[in-house]
Amino acid sequence: MEGSGVDNWDDIAPWWIAEVEGDPAYGTDVHPLYRSLLPDEIGRVVDIGCGEGQAMPLSNGWTVGVDLSQRLLEEAMARGPCVRKVLPDLSCFVEDAFDTAVSVYLLDLIRDESGFFSAASRVVKPAGSLVIVINHPVCTAPGSAPIGDADGEVLWRWGAYHRRGSSFEIGGGRNLEFFHRPVDVLLNAAADEGWVLERIAERPLSEATIERLPEYVGQEAVPRLLGVRWRNGKVSSS
Repeated sequence: MEGSGVDNWDDIAPWWIAEVEGDPAYGTDVHPLYRSLLPDEIGRVVDIGCGEGQAMPLSNGWTVGVDLSQRLLEEAMARGPCVRKVLPDLSCFVEDAFDTAVSVYLLDLIRDESGFFSAASRVVKPAGSLVIVINHPVCTAPGSAPIGDADGEVLWRWGAYHRRGSSFEIGGGRNLEFFHRPVDVLLNAAADEGWVLERIAERPLSEATIERLPEYVGQEAVPRLLGVRWRNGKVSSS
C-alpha cells in the first residue's frame, strides 16, 4: 500500500495475518458495520486493499481482491481471484468493470485519497457503489488521545484534528504510517470525483470489545470506526 511507511508488506504479512486472526473486534465491530453499508444490489465487486481476503466473502458477490503484498494475496486467493497492484492504481481493470468497490482499513494507509476516489470511480459503473470502513479520523489525528480528569472520567483530546497529517504505530517491527484527514476533507475529495453520499456511520467500540479490552473502559462514547457508502454519479458513456 503506497505511502504506508513500509516498503514491502510481504515482510510483515505473517504479523498482519496473526493480528487479524487474533482480533475478535473484526467479527463484533468491523464486519457488522461493513455489511450494514453494502448496497442491496452488489453484483461484481472489487475489494481494494483486500489484504489476506477475510472481507471478500462478506459481500456475497463475485469479488476480485487487489493488494500490494504477494504474501497476503496468497491467502486471499483461497477466497477468490486476486491482482497484485500498488494502490490506489487500478489501471489493470477496464472502465466500468465492477458494480461495487469496497475497502476496509485501507484509505488511512495511503496518502492520495483523491487518487483513490478517482481510480474507484473509473472502474465502477455509473450508479454503482463504493463502501469504505476506516479508523475514525478522531483517532488518527496527530496528538489525539484519551485523557483522564481528576474525577476519573475519560475525556478525548482531539489533537490536530482539523489539519491533514500523519502518525506512526509499530506493526510487525515496522513503523506504519497512518494518514489523517478530517471528515470534511474525506467527503469533499469523494464529491470532487463524482461520488454521491448515500450513507455514513460512526461507531464506538462495541460492548463486547470493551469487555475484552478493559483499557478502553470509559471510552464507550469515542467514535472508533467510520463507514461510508457512496453512489457513483458519473454519466454513462453509452
